[in-house]
Amino acid sequence: MSTFMAKAETIERKWYVIDAAGQPLGKTAVKAADILRGKHRPEFTPHVDCGEFVIIINAAKATLTGKKLEQKKYQHHSGYIGGLKTVDYKTLMAEKPEFAMELAVKGMLPHNSIGAKSLTRLHVYAGAEHEHEAQKPVVL
Repeated sequence: MSTFMAKAETIERKWYVIDAAGQPLGKTAVKAADILRGKHRPEFTPHVDCGEFVIIINAAKATLTGKKLEQKKYQHHSGYIGGLKTVDYKTLMAEKPEFAMELAVKGMLPHNSIGAKSLTRLHVYAGAEHEHEAQKPVVL
């Protein structure tokens, strides 16, 4: 008996909608990362990109548990001397909730070409409206 290996060309990709309203940011990101990676499929193959498309709506209504809203910080560096930029998650969730959700999902995907390709299939919206009705997404 041989082991089945999925091929990226033969995979049929579906669209899924995840509503983040009232849900913790991390739990929503875990669901999205699993679907983007394809881990929910029985034919999952680790070295093949067999994930699906994910739409996250109501990212602005996602919550952070505990004191993360006040204590957690997002840091990035410009590359120049003294170029460390720090933003509180309270500010980040108020101004760019889509970016905060994308960061959470990105951190849960593999840090290689498969993860980068998977991240292109993620669509995050702050409100309840999205522009992918033509793809007939399945609501989770």
